Amino acid sequence: MALIGLIIFIIAQLGYAGSIRMVGVNKYMAWITSMIIQTLLLYIMAMLNWLRFGLRAVVILGCILFLVRMVMAIFKIQKIPFEGFHYFDLWMIVIGLSLGTTLYSSPLLHYDNYSHWALIVKYLLLQGHLPIASDAIISFTSYPPATALFITQFVTWVGFSSGAMLVGQFLLIWAGLYAVFAVLRDYTRSTNAFILCLTISLINVFNIAIRMNNLLVNFILPVVAAAGIAGVYVYRHQPRLQCVTAFLFGSELFLIKNSGTMYVVMIGFYLLYLLMKNSKEIKWFKRFGKSLGLTALTMVGSYLSFF
Repeated sequence: MALIGLIIFIIAQLGYAGSIRMVGVNKYMAWITSMIIQTLLLYIMAMLNWLRFGLRAVVILGCILFLVRMVMAIFKIQKIPFEGFHYFDLWMIVIGLSLGTTLYSSPLLHYDNYSHWALIVKYLLLQGHLPIASDAIISFTSYPPATALFITQFVTWVGFSSGAMLVGQFLLIWAGLYAVFAVLRDYTRSTNAFILCLTISLINVFNIAIRMNNLLVNFILPVVAAAGIAGVYVYRHQPRLQCVTAFLFGSELFLIKNSGTMYVVMIGFYLLYLLMKNSKEIKWFKRFGKSLGLTALTMVGSYLSFF
């Protein structure tokens, strides 16, 4: 693995996560949200046939954001308040480093034609564009390229290998699982956090069919969906940020796999419920109409990327 490339990639992630936190994004939601933003930027550039440029430009932009934040911190222009460090933060860091190291040295397993992601990622990396109709490689009709784009961005900087692709995918999974901790209301109560840690552990123990040593999207879908639902709940008193979060996660789920539609519908209904519940409108029909309009606009917007 190219150490310099890895450092640059990490700096870019810090830049994106720190920058969106400055606009009010929850610290536990920041990592997966920033990764989704990067994926959508890559997707837009890929649709414009600028993928080769985008694989580098998106990361460089993250590094620029990091430098800007450092300058702002030095001159005390804006400062993000420190929200504390809890034992489950340390637990997730240890688990992330342990699994990431293990996956990097693990062989990549293939279960079917599509799970042979090495072919897709290698194609994107070497050809610099999405497969077209004349390519016999694979059809993206049922499997849009969201996950492959993020993995390709990662291996562009750290080097192409089976282990690097597994780590690139694991970053999405880890960030999605970490976002679930955002639903905790009181971080001083360890029982709820312990239940989440136990649940994450059990998921990895009993996840025999999919695992993380292959590049199937079946595990990423529910993890990203859970993070999206957590975000809709966390921003229940911030309807704008709530709708933006639902839009981003809905777009990502549509672009991971067609079956992600089911999770988008779940996010949409939950968004509608919370918008109605926390609306300041007194009359129910106004509350319902406004909430339904915002939800419909958000969900239609998230479908546009797939359309």
